[in-house]
Amino acid sequence: MRLVTGGTGMVGSAIQADLKIGSKDCDLSNWAAVSAFFKEHQPTEVIHCAAKVGGIWGNMHYKGDFFRENILMNTHVIEAARLHGVKKLVAFLSTCVFPDQVSYPLSESKIHQGPPHASNDAYAYAKRMCDIQIRAYREQYGLQYVSVIPTNIYGPNDLFDLENGHVVPSLIHRCFLAREAGKNLEVWGSGSPLREFIFSEDVAQLSTWALEHYHESEPIIFSTSEETSIKTLVEMIAELLRFKGKLIWLSDKPDGQHRKPSDNAKLAKYLPNFEYTALYEGLKKTIEWFEANYPNIRK
Repeated sequence: MRLVTGGTGMVGSAIQADLKIGSKDCDLSNWAAVSAFFKEHQPTEVIHCAAKVGGIWGNMHYKGDFFRENILMNTHVIEAARLHGVKKLVAFLSTCVFPDQVSYPLSESKIHQGPPHASNDAYAYAKRMCDIQIRAYREQYGLQYVSVIPTNIYGPNDLFDLENGHVVPSLIHRCFLAREAGKNLEVWGSGSPLREFIFSEDVAQLSTWALEHYHESEPIIFSTSEETSIKTLVEMIAELLRFKGKLIWLSDKPDGQHRKPSDNAKLAKYLPNFEYTALYEGLKKTIEWFEANYPNIRK
């Protein structure tokens, strides 16, 4: 039986599985609840997507919450999987795990080469510990558990939180509200930072592939290795939402890291012909879903 945690979220909802759980089905920060769930359902494969996530503002203001909840969820799911005989597990890390000061492009071997960026260090350290736990369990127990590192994921059924959300869903929601109110759109930062974005349906395909075919102890990066500026991203979203107001850049607000390009050479070695969804097309699908489902979205 294949289980997906975070199954009601953006990536989890796009993955094919026998059983999916969300926060309402099982509190993954509660060990007794997690152990009982695994005992009852006896999954043999797990894709662990569940996490407490957010953007720059959320990561800076709720560091304790982000650290505690992610540490507990990861520790409990991996330990329950071990105790209840799960044969293969894929756990999601994040590009936040990489050091702030590091040579680019980012590669799988550089995760622990220095402290992460101060804006999201608590979340990043919690995710790093997921990698450490998996490596330790592989070494001691001989388990075929692996971790993957997707770049900035976006897509339908994302968390469109106006303050704590990731950059794409937050911008879509804010731009939509500004359009409806006939107002201008204020955007944090200068617009110059560069990010790599990957569509949720692509990540779902790659996660299933990793569960079935990836067996290395080192994580693997899921990335298009194509960088896009925040300015370009905002302009795409404004165009797709038919936004007619002005874009106002709040340059006194933090940008976060300027860029963190990744090296997807390992993934390309395994899947040289994988076709990624172009950013404009992925944003189009996401915005069409958003408008069709508003206001009944996660926010």
